[in-house]
Amino acid sequence: MSIYQFSVSVIPQYLPEQSDLEQGVYAYSYTVTVINTGRIAAQLISRHWIITDGTGKVEEVRGLGVVGQQPFLKPGEAFEYTSWSHLSTPTGSMRGSYFCVAEDGGRFEATIPEFALVQPRSLH
Repeated sequence: MSIYQFSVSVIPQYLPEQSDLEQGVYAYSYTVTVINTGRIAAQLISRHWIITDGTGKVEEVRGLGVVGQQPFLKPGEAFEYTSWSHLSTPTGSMRGSYFCVAEDGGRFEATIPEFALVQPRSLH
């Protein structure tokens, strides 16, 4: 076990009520769970997302915190939040990282594993 480590898992969901297929807008929510799996308390300071649509177009998003917060997690503690994204294609993916600072001043990146954004097919 690393002294500095956040584990990240993501559950994406298509949002039909927020999408406008005629305008080429596909909306997705994603619920992120961040768990401090290291041995020292640390704070999530900033985020870096890499969003790729179905044509391969890449958009990068950087910012402080997540949903207006910079959670401080002791070992074993978890923080969960839900956010959203729009794509111009029915499929795409997201991945990224969080920049974190530990209680002892150590700095580290927590990887956000890539996950798919997929509009479910309608059955007729």
